Amino acid sequence: MHTIRIAAPAAISLALLAGCTAGTQQPVNGPAASEAQTITIWHGFGTSASEVNAFNTMLSLFHKAHPNITVKAVSGQDDDKITAGIRSGNPPDVAVSFTTDNVGKFCQSGAFQDLAPRLSRDKVDMSQFPKAVLDYTQFAGKRCALPLLADATGLYFNKKLLAAAGYTGPPKTMSELSAMAKKLTVRNSDGSLKTVGFMPLSTYYENTPQTFGPAFGATWLTPDGKSNIGSDPAWTAYLHWQKDLVDWYGYNNLIKFQRTLGDEFEADNPFQVGKVAMAVDGEWRTAMIAEQAPNLDYGTAPVPVADNRLDQYGGGFITGTIIGIPRGAKHPDAAWELVKFLTTNTDSLVTLANAIHNVPSTIPALAAATELTSDEHFRTFVEVFKNPNTKASPASPNGGAYIVTFGTFIQSWEAGRVPDLAAGLAKTDKEINDALALGGN
Repeated sequence: MHTIRIAAPAAISLALLAGCTAGTQQPVNGPAASEAQTITIWHGFGTSASEVNAFNTMLSLFHKAHPNITVKAVSGQDDDKITAGIRSGNPPDVAVSFTTDNVGKFCQSGAFQDLAPRLSRDKVDMSQFPKAVLDYTQFAGKRCALPLLADATGLYFNKKLLAAAGYTGPPKTMSELSAMAKKLTVRNSDGSLKTVGFMPLSTYYENTPQTFGPAFGATWLTPDGKSNIGSDPAWTAYLHWQKDLVDWYGYNNLIKFQRTLGDEFEADNPFQVGKVAMAVDGEWRTAMIAEQAPNLDYGTAPVPVADNRLDQYGGGFITGTIIGIPRGAKHPDAAWELVKFLTTNTDSLVTLANAIHNVPSTIPALAAATELTSDEHFRTFVEVFKNPNTKASPASPNGGAYIVTFGTFIQSWEAGRVPDLAAGLAKTDKEINDALALGGN
């Protein structure tokens, strides 16, 4: 089942982030939306038959509303391929991206066309989109994308393991999470790890700094767009919390344990088989558990917060799928009709949300998705999505490069290779700012 993987920014190459700046193509004046035509949409949906069928159902609903427009869908496309298509002068008419961190690059470079004139002309009600999703689909006042479903993070916990350790509910603060993680951990006779209460390594699936930043109230960038990691004490607090738990387990013990674990998106996922008692994950995991581990007794809750932020408990990290019209699209008017339909039609959004267990990205669709909201496990993520304390990572001129840089630093930090944290963060800030300066040109 497809998910919008929150850990994805760590895999984005700098070459990709730089790729959208090339080219000076002007917008193409194609046929009017009322004319008979075939348009293309590139997307990455396709990890299951139900997912593909749901997306095709969305397209059939569009074709019913616009019988003169036939849509050719091409699956298996990512930002690398989208970027290559734009640079070669042969882009799709509509592109779907699973990487919100690239919005800044798409908008600033013009790789995705500005949608504001069409939104204004058609009087699209922007209040139907929650603020968080509006934030991650624009950059520097330019809206070059719209949201197509969203992801929210939460804490999954094994009820059976927690009850055996004497706990009746999940942790709400980071100190509670650490204490419970230690009590829930079981070691083998040789000291190696048999069951882990909570995996603190940043390389473990969804344990990215994006996920934990909102929990500590951390800010990525200053108002003028510079790196704020070294100056914000919230990031330092996060790093100390994480490193303290890593040290308690033993870094080498965690690395050895991690090598024994199953794939994140397969049935032998360590949370699903009881090797990890608590884990941060997205709402899509609820569908995977129903399919792959139906007998698992588990619960979901918001990600715990820093101890001094208990009044902020309930929020989290949000990201999502974005959709836009690439520069050079041959049928821009028809492409806009498709983008508008897929992002605002309630039946269409609910169809896809139900199939892939992502959060609907408009308020009307959220209200209509009763199949999802009636599920107690999924409902947690709906509440996180709606919470005013929920945050998205800010867009930047070079996409998610700042996240990649910080993630690399964290890997050195947790391994004990950073003797001076303040100096290390200052160096990281400089690396990020140098890259941002280049990305903004």
